[in-house]
Amino acid sequence: MKLNYKYVRIQGRELAANTLYAKGIFSMCWQLIQNDVMDEEDIGLFKEIDSWFAENLPWPEPCRNREKVVCFFKTENTEEMMKMIRPALWLLEKYNHPYFLVYTNNPGEIIYEDQYQVVVKAGDLIVEPLQPSWSPEE
Repeated sequence: MKLNYKYVRIQGRELAANTLYAKGIFSMCWQLIQNDVMDEEDIGLFKEIDSWFAENLPWPEPCRNREKVVCFFKTENTEEMMKMIRPALWLLEKYNHPYFLVYTNNPGEIIYEDQYQVVVKAGDLIVEPLQPSWSPEE
């Protein structure tokens, strides 16, 4: 069975302070740089990756304005982008920084869209009580 998803996001375990949503790949890599974890050669590699994306993808206005938003790549147009982002994934792996590829068809309320990406409102977190255990009681 093949599953088809419209959107993908590369994110970590840590939450961004402004959105309370998992940080994306660029934020995670910049965090490694700011925390003096990456060596100079790897910093140069990441800055090349970041520059390519800055030159080739529109910078959504909600992101420029630092609104509480989250970005997802469109899977239909991600082949070239994923080729360019793979070295950043390698950097995360090199520095033992966990990440997840999150695929979805419903990322949330889309407030910006272009050929390559969508931006959604970060939204409010919903905290629900724990469900009873699935294991039988002893």
